Amino acid sequence: MDYLISGIQQMGIGVPDVHKGFDWYRKMFGMDIPVFEEAAEANQMLPYTGGMPHQRHAILAINLLGGGGFEIWQYTSRTPVPPIHQPLLGDLGIFICKMKSLNVRENYRALKGAGAKLLSDVLRDPSGREHFYLGDHLGNIFEVVEFDNWFAKGTHYTGGPCGAVIGVSNIEKSKKFYHEILGYDKVLYDAEGVFEDLKHLPGGARACRRMLLGHSKAREGSFSRLLGKSVIELIEVKNTPVKKIFEGRFWGDLGFIHLCFDVKNMTALKEKCKEFGQPFTIDGGKDFEMGEAAGHFCYTEDPDGTLIEFVETFKIPIFKKWNWYLDLRKRDATRPLPDWMLKSMRMNRVSG
Repeated sequence: MDYLISGIQQMGIGVPDVHKGFDWYRKMFGMDIPVFEEAAEANQMLPYTGGMPHQRHAILAINLLGGGGFEIWQYTSRTPVPPIHQPLLGDLGIFICKMKSLNVRENYRALKGAGAKLLSDVLRDPSGREHFYLGDHLGNIFEVVEFDNWFAKGTHYTGGPCGAVIGVSNIEKSKKFYHEILGYDKVLYDAEGVFEDLKHLPGGARACRRMLLGHSKAREGSFSRLLGKSVIELIEVKNTPVKKIFEGRFWGDLGFIHLCFDVKNMTALKEKCKEFGQPFTIDGGKDFEMGEAAGHFCYTEDPDGTLIEFVETFKIPIFKKWNWYLDLRKRDATRPLPDWMLKSMRMNRVSG
C-alpha cells in the first residue's frame, strides 16, 4: 500500500502560556475540543532544540466544523523566544495560518465584536474569494477565508486551519515538493506583482509571485472528512532579501512552529521523502504517546527548511469520561471514520 495524506492535522503554535493560548483560540476561533493535554519532556526534537531535551506543555485542540487543529505548545524549562526580526511577507517559513469560514462577512463582524485585532477589511484574493486578516494575542497572523467544505455543527463561523501561507526562495522548486510529497497538484491561481489584499501585512507592499495550490482528489483516511480540503499558498518575493522566520531560534519558540499532516503508512512516506531528496530529519518511533493519544510522528523539511510534521495516529480519545478510546490500527486505513463517532467528541467540549 502507498501512503495516504488525509489532510492537515494541525498547525503547531509556540506560545508563552498554553492555557491562555487555548482560551484565546477557543473564544475567537471555536477551537474548543481538547483532544489531548500533556506536560512532559520533549526529547525527540533534539536537532531543533539545541541538542538538549526540554520540558513542555501542549494541548491539541480542534473545531468540529471541520479543518485541522492547533497544537498549542509551551516550553516550561526555558523562556520561549520571539522572532529576532519582524516576519515580513516572503520571509522563509510559515507566515500565515489560513482558517476556513462559513460566512466571511459575518465572521468579520463577530471577531470585531469580540475585540480581535483585525488587520484588514474583507478583501478578495486573485481568484475572487473573500478573506481578511487578523492577529492573535501574540501577533501571529491568521487569514479567514471563504470555504465550502464542512463536517459538523460548531460554535463559531470559523472552522479549523485549512492551509498556510509559506515564504519560499524558489516557487517552482517548492511547488514540486508540495505536489509530489503532499498531493497539492492543482494550481488555483498563479500571479505576480504588488497585490492590494497583501498591502495590509508586514512587508505586503513587496512585489512577489504568489501561487495557491489545492488538491484535485478528495483526501482519504480515517480523519479525511473532518480535516477536509486544504490549500497551500507559496510566496516568493522579487529583488528583495529575505530571512528565515525561525532563524536563530528553537522549534517550539513563539510563532508557527510546524505544519502537520495526518498520514497512513509512514514507511512508504519515509521512502518517498528520501527518494525526493527531503529525507526525514526526525523519526519519533511507533510507540510515541502524547497524553491520551498515541501514534508515530516524523519530520521532514521543505526545500527552505520549513518544518513539515507527519503523524500516523494509532489511538485517540473519543469520550474521556467514559474512558472511550479508538484504536485505529484495527481499521481499514482508507475508510473515513463514521461521522457519528467523531461528532461524539463534542462531549469533551470546553465552554464558557
